Amino acid sequence: MALNAGTELNFVFFDDPLLLYNAMLEDIKNAQKYIYIETYKFGNDPIGERFRDILTKKAKQGVEIKILIDSWGTAVNEYFFIELIRLGGEVTFFEKLKLSFDILSKNHRRNHRKLFIVDDKISYIGSANISNHSINWRESVLRLEDTFAVHFKKIFLEDYLISKKIFPNKINYTRSVRFNGFEIIKDVPSTIVQATRKKYLSLIKAAKREIIIESPYFLPGSIVRKALLDAAKKGVEITIITPQHSDVTLFDILRNKYLGQFYKNNIHILLYRPQNLHAKLMFIDDEVFVIGSSNFDYRSFRFQHEINLVGKNKSIIEVIARHIEESKADCIDFNYTLWQKRPWILKTFEWFLVPVRRFF
Repeated sequence: MALNAGTELNFVFFDDPLLLYNAMLEDIKNAQKYIYIETYKFGNDPIGERFRDILTKKAKQGVEIKILIDSWGTAVNEYFFIELIRLGGEVTFFEKLKLSFDILSKNHRRNHRKLFIVDDKISYIGSANISNHSINWRESVLRLEDTFAVHFKKIFLEDYLISKKIFPNKINYTRSVRFNGFEIIKDVPSTIVQATRKKYLSLIKAAKREIIIESPYFLPGSIVRKALLDAAKKGVEITIITPQHSDVTLFDILRNKYLGQFYKNNIHILLYRPQNLHAKLMFIDDEVFVIGSSNFDYRSFRFQHEINLVGKNKSIIEVIARHIEESKADCIDFNYTLWQKRPWILKTFEWFLVPVRRFF
């Protein structure tokens, strides 16, 4: 689905990657000054090649190209972009893997942000990577015009500069950006700051009627779990939409350990069936939306660079509400009886996975 609505704000919402990629490629084709891309995955596949080739053509035309890719998440290297780099395009890989005594924790602090900005006019923010692997997934991405691009451009350039450095002031780097009724939430690996988690907590606590969370990886920590349970006790209707089977099987096993607790506390769990649901949305009282790169899980809140847009724009809310209803139509209800009867070996494995949950 690609939907454009509203007259006061020019935007398009995408949940179909193929439509999204075609729109992005068209915007690249029409770029005059610059194209900035920040992504977790850039596929060494037909989709990645198609983006690389058109970016190379734009570099040949004199358009400034900057690409920031996470070195853990991606399947490409500098050689993949050799012609683009030769023509003046810049490709940076965020924090290449390091040998260290604390190798897992250090290398686990990844850049999971997804931004695409063109000519101070167009910007994309949401859940989708650039990869053939996810061509059939269900995503959530906003294409926005006008002043959004200026704010996202500044954030991208900050990310680009510190991509290989240790930045000294996490408080300043995560300060939110507010404009025209919107807020951009920036997050970095931290045990204390955790801007996204704090924003989600404030929205959960403020909810009066309804909370809808759509996430491919739903595994909040104890504080966020308690906030959701407390909201449910107050009578807030809570719905969690998550894939029946994500692309990370170990995660699904650990996630399932906690679903019974939510169900017993009147939280509605819907399992999306057709493909992997990779959308990342929060929807409060039909009044507030959050869209961006953050999963609703411990790993995302604590260990990754994330970016999310919060807003109350009625036209965007209408489109997201339609997307959510379509997601629900392709879901089945969580079956508590079957969950109770799952094999003891699976329950044992769930407990075994708890200490290592941050690594997947």
